[in-house]
Amino acid sequence: MATKPAFKQASQRTQMNVFLGKAEKPVGRLIFVKDGQREFSQFAYSDEWLVDPMFFDVSPDLHRQSGYQLRKPPSKSDACFFLALADTEPDAWGRRVIARAHAKARSKDASLGPLTEADYLACVDDFSRVGALRLQDEQGHYLRSVADGARSTPAFLELEKILLASRAVEMNKETTEDLAYLQGKGTSLGGMRPKCTILDADGALSLGKFPSVGDERAVTRGEVLALRLAKRSGIDSATARIVMVKDQPVAMIRRFDRTPEQNRIPYISGATLLQANRGDEHSYTEIVDVMRSKCENFIDDARQLWRRLVFNQLITNVDDHLQNIGFLYCGNNQWRLSPAFDLNPFPDKDRESKTWLSEDSGPISSLEQLVEQAPRFELSLAQAQAILDEVATAVKRWKDVAIEPEVGLQPHEIKDFKPAFEGLGIR
Repeated sequence: MATKPAFKQASQRTQMNVFLGKAEKPVGRLIFVKDGQREFSQFAYSDEWLVDPMFFDVSPDLHRQSGYQLRKPPSKSDACFFLALADTEPDAWGRRVIARAHAKARSKDASLGPLTEADYLACVDDFSRVGALRLQDEQGHYLRSVADGARSTPAFLELEKILLASRAVEMNKETTEDLAYLQGKGTSLGGMRPKCTILDADGALSLGKFPSVGDERAVTRGEVLALRLAKRSGIDSATARIVMVKDQPVAMIRRFDRTPEQNRIPYISGATLLQANRGDEHSYTEIVDVMRSKCENFIDDARQLWRRLVFNQLITNVDDHLQNIGFLYCGNNQWRLSPAFDLNPFPDKDRESKTWLSEDSGPISSLEQLVEQAPRFELSLAQAQAILDEVATAVKRWKDVAIEPEVGLQPHEIKDFKPAFEGLGIR
């Protein structure tokens, strides 16, 4: 590594080496510091990576330069890691499992200190960590890894065991064994809902999403319905289907940050592309403006993004925050819009987007707004109308898709979702 980090000895210091992909290219060193209530990190690119012909900015907020770069969280709700690394942290469900397991361990060993953000980052399983960034401890072990010959990511046949362990956590009845089994199997792609990474029957890395004990409608079936409708609407979206486990519908969603050969594809969220703070309001037109210089096929991606906004409006998908937009690396320091994911109809919500359409127009609440702003997405009004018609035609078939075996909504469940598809000429 190039130079020494610029800080005095702190009370707690964790070092990790960062590698890239299956080829294990050394990218740099990450140092996490906790000094009282202050938490921050520093990162330095490795000399090898700086001169590598394949070099790219692994995070938009990490510049191509020697020496350590400092990341202080702008607020308590922001990550203390550079944003592409923060994208690999466990989501709220994963953090819940990690915190519960640590609390049980501390009850038996009072010498254990509280968890730090570095602990959460290191608890994600290396095999299934989102994207291509990989972390090693100072002993050269990947975080989180298992012993040789063991397997950390469960096979398809273990879905029942994971479902039962997840349900126990939700009901505050989990055992130490439940938590040990679930740890590391979380993902950054999601929120508080129970889920895990899993190998599908064909060996492909996937995400299993479970019904929650508090669900008042068939949420997992609704997400699979939305993803399958999206494909019919001309949207590049994650492949999904429902599988039944102990009479419970589990959504199996194929991970798109892996190739068929299980090579890892670098991934960043929309928030990372925009370098957005978590508490800030942002708009889709801001994203498009950044995409112009960052995306290899900007026009195609801008038009695809607008198509997704139309789809979201037609199915009342209002959980459209910046973490639910992703980008995959495609070479030459350029990115492309990832397949759509986390698409959900919300029949109990008003049709108003979480992310604004533009700085002037505010949240999306009508198709007319979208058409007016279409030129910002590289579309003529005629092209925009054609896309709107195409998406609307696909969404009108939602009931037909809902009863397909891969979705399996029952008549009373279809009635639950009906309000999400009504009101805009969709029946």
